[in-house]
Amino acid sequence: MSESLTAAARVAIARHPQRPNITDYIDGLFTDFFEQKGDRLCGEDAAILGGVALYHGRPVTVIGTRKGKTLEENLKCNFGMPNPEGYRKALRLMRQAEKFRRPILTFIDTSGAYPGLEAEARGQGEAIARNLYEMSRLTVPIIALITGEGNSGGALALGVANRVLMLENSVYAILSPEGFASILWKDSQRHEEACELMKLTATDLLALGVIDDIIPEPEGGAHLSPAAHMRQVDRYLSRHLSELAKESGASLAAGRYQKFRCMGTASQKEEA
Repeated sequence: MSESLTAAARVAIARHPQRPNITDYIDGLFTDFFEQKGDRLCGEDAAILGGVALYHGRPVTVIGTRKGKTLEENLKCNFGMPNPEGYRKALRLMRQAEKFRRPILTFIDTSGAYPGLEAEARGQGEAIARNLYEMSRLTVPIIALITGEGNSGGALALGVANRVLMLENSVYAILSPEGFASILWKDSQRHEEACELMKLTATDLLALGVIDDIIPEPEGGAHLSPAAHMRQVDRYLSRHLSELAKESGASLAAGRYQKFRCMGTASQKEEA
């Protein structure tokens, strides 16, 4: 893995418009994907794509945030910012996975949940909180992969997993560097400085115990060698899923709960 890139440079790569997205991962890693739409309460949200697929012949549930690569796709997918119905759709699919004992694989690439008034009116905060609560209790293996940006509760709503993996040039944070700079210094132009302070890179987060593994990328980013990148991602997902498959349902749920309950305690003790 390249150690020479700055945090700001990794943010730029994470946001590259041609970076592999959820549809690329479905095409490259899975077979027989069957998309499922709607939350059965309000409507369909194109910002989250989900369904059932086969992974090396094993049925799994695949869910991911979707930005799109063209302006038309961006608009259709609300630039990857899900509405409440998107999170409720994801929860519906996760409950279905629990019923049929299917592992859950989530792919996260979002600048955050949609902050609009209409989203709040339809229960954005409750939808995200419900996902956090329900995911913590599921008794099937859950693997979350941060593929680009993983910002705010919009990312965490799909990230309560037994194993949280990050691509080498992805980022995971409480909000965007521009938003951080605007709040801290009232100046969004200081976003590159914010990138360093936020500890949002995969290396930073592995050291803090927030994530469990880093998947190396081809030099310059995953979009420059997608076939090689898919093989690398496949190796990591396969290994982690095989390890989790050996655990009982009760152990998976308890381990996931403890993982997030204890997150950050080691670094806090070191600072003390």
